[in-house]
Amino acid sequence: MANGKGRDVTTVKTTGVCHKPGCVYRHDVKICLPCGVVCTTESTYTAHIRGRKHRFATKSGRRIFHCSLCSRNIPEHQWGEHTSSQRHIGKATKGGISPDIAPEEAALAAHERLCAVCDRIIPKNSWKAHVEGNGHRKMSAFVAFRAAFEDAERNKHGMIVSDEDGIDFGVINPARAETGMLTVLTVKNTIPSSKIQISELRLGSQSSSGRSFFSASAESSGIRYGQDLRIKISFKQQYLGRYEDRLEIVFEDLTLNKSFVIVRPVTATVGSKEDHDALKPVTPYQPKKRGSRDPETSVVAGPPPTATKVVRWVTKLPWAEIPKNISSILIEGDPPDETARNLQLTVLPPRINTDTYARYYQTLLWVEEFRMQHDLELYDITDAFLKKHGPFYHLEVPGLAENRPSVIVGDRILVKRHGWAKGYWFEGHVHFVHLREVGLMFDGSFPGHTNNMRYHVRFKLNRLPLRRQHEALSNAFAPSRLLFPKQRDIVPSKPGVTAELRDWIYNPLIAGNPEQLQAVASIVQLPAGHAPFIVFGPPGTGKTVTIVEAIRQLIRTNPSHRIVACAPSNSAADLIACRLSELGNIQLFRLYAPSRNRKKVPDELLPFTHMTPTEGADLFAIPPIAILRRFKVIVVTCVSAPVLHGVGLPRGHFTHVFIDEAGQATETESMASIKLLSNNNTNVILSGDPMQLGPIIRSPVARILKFELSYLERLMGLAWYKEQGWRGKTVVKLLKNFRSHPEILKFPNDHFYKGELRPCGNKKVIESYISWPHLPNKRFPVIFHAVSGEDQREASSPSFFNISEVTQVKRYVEALREDKCFKITDQEIGVITPYQAQCGRIRKSLSEWDEIKVGSVEEFQGQERRVIIISTVRSSKEYIEYDLRHTLGFVASPRRFNVAVTRAQALLIIVGDPSVISLDPLWRTFLNRLFNNKAWKGDPPTWDTKAKVKLSGGYDQDVVEGTMHDMNEFTKSVTKLTLGDLIPQLEDDDDDVAANDDRPWQETE
Repeated sequence: MANGKGRDVTTVKTTGVCHKPGCVYRHDVKICLPCGVVCTTESTYTAHIRGRKHRFATKSGRRIFHCSLCSRNIPEHQWGEHTSSQRHIGKATKGGISPDIAPEEAALAAHERLCAVCDRIIPKNSWKAHVEGNGHRKMSAFVAFRAAFEDAERNKHGMIVSDEDGIDFGVINPARAETGMLTVLTVKNTIPSSKIQISELRLGSQSSSGRSFFSASAESSGIRYGQDLRIKISFKQQYLGRYEDRLEIVFEDLTLNKSFVIVRPVTATVGSKEDHDALKPVTPYQPKKRGSRDPETSVVAGPPPTATKVVRWVTKLPWAEIPKNISSILIEGDPPDETARNLQLTVLPPRINTDTYARYYQTLLWVEEFRMQHDLELYDITDAFLKKHGPFYHLEVPGLAENRPSVIVGDRILVKRHGWAKGYWFEGHVHFVHLREVGLMFDGSFPGHTNNMRYHVRFKLNRLPLRRQHEALSNAFAPSRLLFPKQRDIVPSKPGVTAELRDWIYNPLIAGNPEQLQAVASIVQLPAGHAPFIVFGPPGTGKTVTIVEAIRQLIRTNPSHRIVACAPSNSAADLIACRLSELGNIQLFRLYAPSRNRKKVPDELLPFTHMTPTEGADLFAIPPIAILRRFKVIVVTCVSAPVLHGVGLPRGHFTHVFIDEAGQATETESMASIKLLSNNNTNVILSGDPMQLGPIIRSPVARILKFELSYLERLMGLAWYKEQGWRGKTVVKLLKNFRSHPEILKFPNDHFYKGELRPCGNKKVIESYISWPHLPNKRFPVIFHAVSGEDQREASSPSFFNISEVTQVKRYVEALREDKCFKITDQEIGVITPYQAQCGRIRKSLSEWDEIKVGSVEEFQGQERRVIIISTVRSSKEYIEYDLRHTLGFVASPRRFNVAVTRAQALLIIVGDPSVISLDPLWRTFLNRLFNNKAWKGDPPTWDTKAKVKLSGGYDQDVVEGTMHDMNEFTKSVTKLTLGDLIPQLEDDDDDVAANDDRPWQETE
């Protein structure tokens, strides 16, 4: 059989005519190569080439648009995405024109080709590399698989199989699923005198994993005309989760000696129908896209809230707007690595030293600000309603309860009524924040309003914290001993632990801990103007207890000492203040921003604050400077510390600056606490753990430029901090873990802390769940519960949730709270999950136990619970490649993993899909340990847990290649059943395959 090739068509020479360029035709079977669709009759072929799918695949009638602003050709269907892109909008902004320009008709340029498979315009000189690349190969396999699967699902050759949309058992109660469920498919033969039989029933999963929870059997093999044949499909499984497979029914036409296949997807969900009904998405997920934003040419300012007028400033805060030369580089929208290189070549200094330090970090801060404002645009509301109550306008903000977006009193929100002129906005300051809505106040000229009027809403970035950081960075005080310490800045010998210190230790737990004692002794004996000192505190080792003791000893040994204790978050600062409360409110002051919600402040700290009465309510404020100077310890967040400088405290007033959880602060946040409050004699003490969570950086460009590297971690990279010979002089590593059971601690200890940590927890606490009835291994207080659920999202929220995991978490909470032998309170249980949507659904599910804390890893850093339950959420393979590069919760971050698994004291339970999280080498090693220690529940691992783990990774690519193999095998199998001996001939002809790859280009041209 010979093959012929033409410019627009590749044909197999058989009897018949090729009716459409791009289609191969053999006997009564036609294959549309651009689509991968098999047509078994003339009528189905004719219908196919006239259909939308064929026109889409061959680009029939598709136009190419030209963007005159960007000088680029764009496929018609991508025009909207292009005009709303950052790069396009940035060019329009620079040119002073609207980004909403009209497209121009264009043909592909002489140097361009359109890849129909990938739907991308490719330069001709890159064409060979493109079609040989992995991306094109994967997309080609997927397109062929999709076409083959769609064809296999169709009834054909007179055989009609019921349930054309597939078989779904629905949500099944676990007890019923364990005993087994049954449903029936019917097969009908509609062709008289035909001789057709079922030659095989097979399940797709059995060809790949070899395991299925479904089974199928037919009453007989032969199918007579006009009669129904029943196929019984059963499902049996005892564990929660969503289970999917495909039933392949292979038919044989005995008259024609020909086989063909009809496929039906099969799904079942084991779980709580009540949970699935209550927690399922109400609105289908639709990704929210940025629209083109008209410039804000005229903004009418609104009256700010009283909270912004409470503090009387002595110094003026600079505006520190992003310089145009930096914004022009960022606005181009180039790939992050290219943008980072452009900044390094044109803006950033070639090296960082005391002279260039401020310029370098101010640039990184502007890069981060640019991205923050860009991300905030996603929360714009196009159809908002305002409700007027007195002088205030109430605005409902979707996602406000989840801090998406985060809004505080004093923030600015712009509104514009539908129909107003472009660029004309009213600014409303936020005067109060409720659970779901905010209260705005506008200028008196705000036009008449009714509740049915619709408005556009824009959120504006609160730049106050950023401006404070810029103020600190631009300050002239930049001693090398703080920024780039040298050996000459360090004491020559390690300070000793004196008998006097032992006698005066306030916390008796420290007295028997050599590392904590050494840390306190070193801090107390540091000479003025020393290099920064670090308390390296791994999980549960008591670093906050240590610095609290050091602060109290500094005050005892020298009453003239003045200390400012900072932390990146209010919760961490509150913890320090609570532990220092024995100082009394004459010596201790807790400074809050006036916008701070009083309900979020611990009651025990209110006596340590200063309040100012206003018309609406008492607001947090700062006492007169004379009173402020009397306090021996002031506790404040890092970004609020410059307030002390702003109200008039002189430089050098503080002898010591402490920063707790310093690993979570950016370098610029740390400098906000240090540079404006220190002089040449001020000592800086940092406490934290570089192996736990670092700063949250939104900009990928800033991450490339190492903005994620905290001040603490940068210092610990220096030789005189990381080498053991300097312990006691510059750093003390705490080694006794007082939190966790040894089996909970062992894995993170070995992988993050070189096995140096020693478990020293209270045995009554850490062993309190040994022999718990639900433990698979009664001496091993860790459980991994395998759940293969379903990822879901709702409306425009990018956050995932997994109802099967919610149900499993709830079952464990019920087991914990109902056990009379192992008693526990709500406050001793914590649930950690990486997605806000999952947090919300778990909270809703656990409403009966409302004091159980449910939150992200960030919310749990520095905290502990007797029992921790982790829900990893992700189950869908389709997001694997994206997740491993970006945001697969714990999987993408060893530090996040470390924090999550080290919060538990007595019992750690992880609920997740092992087939997804095992793609990360760290997680796979951890799961291997749990399975090999018989700490596993649910379906067993699909990999060899005794095999050596590839630390370099690549398991995600293994899955992708495995999936591609399964798709290819299915495509070959289905096509071969239909086409007989045609496929081997095509597979052996490499030139033909290459020509097929080229075909869409030629048709488009």
